[in-house]
Amino acid sequence: MTGILRRNSWTAAVGLLVAAFAAVMLLAPGGEVVTEAVSNVASLLMTVAAGSACLVRAVRRRGRTGVAWAGIGLGCLSYGSGELVWTWVQSIERQVVASPGPADVGYLAMVPLITLGLLFIPVTRQTPANRVRSVVDGLMIACSLLLISWIAVLHPLIETGADSALALTVLLAYPIGDVVLITVVLYMLAQLRREGQDYGSLMLIGAAMVVVGVADSVYAYLALHGAYASGGWLDTGWFLCFGLVLLAARRPERPPGPRPQRRTSPVREFAGQPFALLVPYVAVITALVCSVVFYALNGRVDAFYSGSRSVLILLIVARQLLTLLENRQLTGDLERRVGARTQELRASELRFRALVQQSSDSVAIIEADSTIRYQGESVERIFGWPAEVLIGRRLVDIVEKEGLPQLRAALVDALGAPGQAMVFELPVPHADGRIRLAEMTMTNLLDDPGVRGLVLNTRDVHDAKELQDRLVHEAYHDSLTGLASRALFTERVTEAVAGGTRTREVAILVIDLDGFKEINDSLGHAVGDQLLIQVAGRLLKAVRECDTVARFGGDEFGVVVESSPTARRDAEIVAARIVAALQEPFLVGERELRTSASIGLACADDAADLDSLIRNADLAMYRAKSAGGDCVAGYDPAMLAGLVERLELEADLRVALTRDELVLHYQPTVDLRTSGIVGFEALVRWQHPVRGMVSPLDFIGIAEATGLIVPLGRWVLTEACRQAVAWGAAGERPLKMAVNVSVRQFEHGDLSAMVAEVLAETGMPAERLCLEMTESVLLTDTDENLTQLHRLKALGVTLAMDDFGTGYSSLAYLRRYPMDILKIDRSFVDRLGGDREDEALVRTIVRLGRSLGMTTVAEGIEDAVQLGVLRDLQVDLAQGFYLSRPLPAAEAGRVLDEGLTKLALAS
Repeated sequence: MTGILRRNSWTAAVGLLVAAFAAVMLLAPGGEVVTEAVSNVASLLMTVAAGSACLVRAVRRRGRTGVAWAGIGLGCLSYGSGELVWTWVQSIERQVVASPGPADVGYLAMVPLITLGLLFIPVTRQTPANRVRSVVDGLMIACSLLLISWIAVLHPLIETGADSALALTVLLAYPIGDVVLITVVLYMLAQLRREGQDYGSLMLIGAAMVVVGVADSVYAYLALHGAYASGGWLDTGWFLCFGLVLLAARRPERPPGPRPQRRTSPVREFAGQPFALLVPYVAVITALVCSVVFYALNGRVDAFYSGSRSVLILLIVARQLLTLLENRQLTGDLERRVGARTQELRASELRFRALVQQSSDSVAIIEADSTIRYQGESVERIFGWPAEVLIGRRLVDIVEKEGLPQLRAALVDALGAPGQAMVFELPVPHADGRIRLAEMTMTNLLDDPGVRGLVLNTRDVHDAKELQDRLVHEAYHDSLTGLASRALFTERVTEAVAGGTRTREVAILVIDLDGFKEINDSLGHAVGDQLLIQVAGRLLKAVRECDTVARFGGDEFGVVVESSPTARRDAEIVAARIVAALQEPFLVGERELRTSASIGLACADDAADLDSLIRNADLAMYRAKSAGGDCVAGYDPAMLAGLVERLELEADLRVALTRDELVLHYQPTVDLRTSGIVGFEALVRWQHPVRGMVSPLDFIGIAEATGLIVPLGRWVLTEACRQAVAWGAAGERPLKMAVNVSVRQFEHGDLSAMVAEVLAETGMPAERLCLEMTESVLLTDTDENLTQLHRLKALGVTLAMDDFGTGYSSLAYLRRYPMDILKIDRSFVDRLGGDREDEALVRTIVRLGRSLGMTTVAEGIEDAVQLGVLRDLQVDLAQGFYLSRPLPAAEAGRVLDEGLTKLALAS
């Protein structure tokens, strides 16, 4: 904007000066002497201003552009020196200016200086053929202008004659020099326009040369007849000429950009550049018109006239021959380009056809009435139908009846939203008679001239959907007892509390078996599992049909009691029945076992939220346990005193880091193909000065709840990386260190930045670090966590989904999130070696991970049978107490060097 305003102000100023100068010349307000002096002085000042402006621009620019402006500026100053001599002789000495004389030297010296300057304007290097064509164009322009000048000026001057041959030569030099300048300007202007360069300044200089050419021609004619007098209207032409040069020098430059690339193709040479082609012919036509008019007026021709026309004819013939050659080159180039493009399109078509045929999706194009116009051949591989059987049939006649309403609704939605994609699921028949669930993506491309239809991408998601439903069931039900899981228990309580009214209340029972740990430790997990299954059966019989029974884990259960008008009384009755039901002994194998229950009861009326309700029931259960068990205890607010110990533990945990009480143990990760250790999982331990070794189960929950997990997590990550580097992870050993991260770490600050800092601090290669997270990370603030995960992937860190199958386990999340490793939860591994259905579930998870390009890891391996089954299922990596328990750093390093004996035996 500033450049435009500055340019407009200079244009207005020069315009006003020219108008004022012309008015003085025409009106002669002070008489002949004053007008003459004003003309001489003003013209001198204008030439000096124009030349100085050109030199200033030359200093600011380097290279050929600077030289070009310097030549133009020196030409203006040369003309100014002639004007100075003229002014001195005429206005100071009051004498007649001699012609030819010193002033003519300055005037005429302008021609070679400006010509050289114009020829130095930088243009793109041309090919030899283009260079020859440019020379021919220049000769055509020069010859045409010379013929016009001969007819209009030179011939009349020669016929009139002069006092001497030198005087005539000087007078003729003015129009001839102007012809040279105009020719060079037009030649360079054509070059710049052909290349798309900035030619605004050159246009102004060209206009100036035309003006001075006309003025010089009139001057030569008047001077020859003795009719020229300084201070007349003709002086306005020279004043205007140098005003235009001043504007050209002051014109803002185009912002610098990339230099045009060298053009090697005729298409690029001529496309969109008509000016460069037309200028020579316009000049020739103008010269021929002038010659015809001249002949019509005089009825005769001279040798120069005839010779010029002959030369023009020869140049036109040469130009046409060059054009013919260029057209042939252009035709050949176009043919080669068309051939290459045809080959490229053919190859692209073949690639596209191969992709469509081998795609896991079936691609079809259907009409608005669902008639199949095109069907990809991959449909036969996916759904068993040959493509030719489906073409011409309507999709609404193919899908199952129960899916028709949804299909018709999708067609209506797609037709009303051009360019939009609709995703829906439909049951479709397989060629073998099975009904398969298909995911369809319908895109309206009816307006696309290349398609003109609805594009339908169909994928068989039947197996994946079944797996997802099964995983959801596993997530909401305990795999051992078939009871509801903690997740389903939490949902039921939440729904019951949200729907509670004055006439309908909610209470929960938290049940912990008495003496179960001793049975489990002494008789083994198998006996303990059988006991838990029988306990679950008795619980279901003791409660009402409307109650929900859940197993939280281990020997802890929960019951949701929803009734009216008082849930507390009903919960007490249910709890009493449970206590009574567990009185009878349990027959496990040949053993008769006994256990009882400590039951805590809490009502929603006594809690502010869900967490408080469960906490209250826990507190009541611990009260029943401390009372000897086999009883029911209701929640009392005084029970909160039991939280003091937890608070003390929290306070101790806050200083544990500064006191170096935390240590890391490392559990090996083993490659089941090679039986070699490929990495470790870092697990934190707390060596309390008073309590001794505190289990992670006792303090990790506190760290999560209080936010201490954030500094704790950074410490674990730093120490694990340092230990991995010490074991050679940064050098000769391809060792991967796995570290668990919490959802709270995602919520607090930039996790990826923290990881990057630790990697830089420890020298740990990013590809050697694996961050493990549970599905809670994927389900909490998904958009922000997804961004964090992509940042971690950008660092090169490996990402693992831990405890897969215990949460929501949505396939959509697996596809969306950039996970590298799928860790199969120990609850699935525990069941291996028995039921074939459990083995099939693990096989399905392994296949799922492989289809998504993910490495599978089995954790919690307890015996050789499980290890063997996992090897047969082609699980990639494994962890578990059977292979190695978590070890201190020194012992882990020893195992890393010596290997695992059990693996050698098992393999």
